[in-house]
Amino acid sequence: MGKALVAYFSASGVTERVAKRLATAIQADEFPIQPVEPYTAADLKWTNPWARCNREKFGKKDVPVAGRVENMADYDTLYVGFPIWYYAAPNVIQTFLKSYDLTGKKIALFATSGGSNIGQTAAKLKPYIGSAEIVKGKVFSPQVSAEELKDWAAL
Repeated sequence: MGKALVAYFSASGVTERVAKRLATAIQADEFPIQPVEPYTAADLKWTNPWARCNREKFGKKDVPVAGRVENMADYDTLYVGFPIWYYAAPNVIQTFLKSYDLTGKKIALFATSGGSNIGQTAAKLKPYIGSAEIVKGKVFSPQVSAEELKDWAAL
């Protein structure tokens, strides 16, 4: 395996814990995907139809990302993590992916969710990755072990 990056968005810290466990298990670099405007608790209250998370998802809005992976060309494999929002990745993931030339890279998606599976997430992200290849995707529980993550990450 070449050089790997674990890039992740975490709204509540659950995905972050899984991402850090994965990065340690496979000895990969980490990059937290953070929106320029951080989410508040009210922004994430999906039961409110006017909450920011709903306006972004249903309005198909880009969510600007704070910071950049300056050496993206150095990575062969990206492990991209996020919570499942409406059976898909949050829009900040789309913005992140389309911000780079991912030609020739392998992308493995991992997610956390209170009840959804990975579903059609890979197909929904395909328009944002150019000629890169999504090789696998899986939803993990917050309790997933480092050994399970390492086994899953083997491409």
